[in-house]
Amino acid sequence: MSAPAMTKTRTLVLARRGIPWGDIVFKWLLRVCLAIAVAFLVTLLVYVVYKGWSRLDPRLWENFPSIRRPERAGAKSALFGTLWVISLTAVFCLPVGILGAIYLEEYADPDRWYNRMIELNIANLAAIPSIVYGILGLGVIARGFGFGTTILTASITLSLLVLPIVIIASREAIRAVPSSIRQASYGLGATKWQTISRQVLPAAVPGMATGSILALSRAAGEAAPLLLLGGLTYVAYVPDGVLSGYTVLPIQIYGWISQSREAFHDLSSAAIVLLLIVIIAMNSIAIFVRNRAQKRW
Repeated sequence: MSAPAMTKTRTLVLARRGIPWGDIVFKWLLRVCLAIAVAFLVTLLVYVVYKGWSRLDPRLWENFPSIRRPERAGAKSALFGTLWVISLTAVFCLPVGILGAIYLEEYADPDRWYNRMIELNIANLAAIPSIVYGILGLGVIARGFGFGTTILTASITLSLLVLPIVIIASREAIRAVPSSIRQASYGLGATKWQTISRQVLPAAVPGMATGSILALSRAAGEAAPLLLLGGLTYVAYVPDGVLSGYTVLPIQIYGWISQSREAFHDLSSAAIVLLLIVIIAMNSIAIFVRNRAQKRW
């Protein structure tokens, strides 16, 4: 062994002697947990792609569902329904969630009882099962407000479901902006709103984008609340408005996987891959926005 290599090895040995055994064991435990999680994810992805490979062709997104002929069935109506529902969910929940986070972080007095109650309720709402939101949407939005089982009802219900996630993620992003940036802005004569709009929000956009896309990804994968809100498993048309009937990919997958014929199981695996592609596309847009808006000091 050459002299530089021996010196490097000796340095590594000495460095390890200074690290407590508990830290080394904990680090390797974290690596094992990460490896197990990645292994399960890769296994799932490989199985789904292998199972649905024979149906990953244009028939999947160009044809409507068929109960009698699975070889010709597709998920065109579910794909367009998912895009409609998720787009409207983003329109409803993102402005409300981000503005709510700005209020709680920048304007709300933490000593006021109603502000503390709002924060407590937001934290609790994030832990409520999604089926409860489905019951709420059916009783209040669909029947109480008379919107029926439409795309509008599904979007409002999913907005309520993911709204706590958007608020919490946005608050954390705003809180991570250094206070020195605010103080410097105030020192230059800027008002509170000018400081928030021109300094705080641009710096918090990366964190907000990440939290928003995580929330919308969860909404895209939800099926339980939509089963109560008219997300029918057989829809042979493309939605043409917010008051149209609909189905979404998670419900279509659920309907196909419950069929007895093997061809429908292959079709459901292909639809899962299609749903993953939609979510990955959404994540890519968020990453692009985050990288464009990222500001470092």
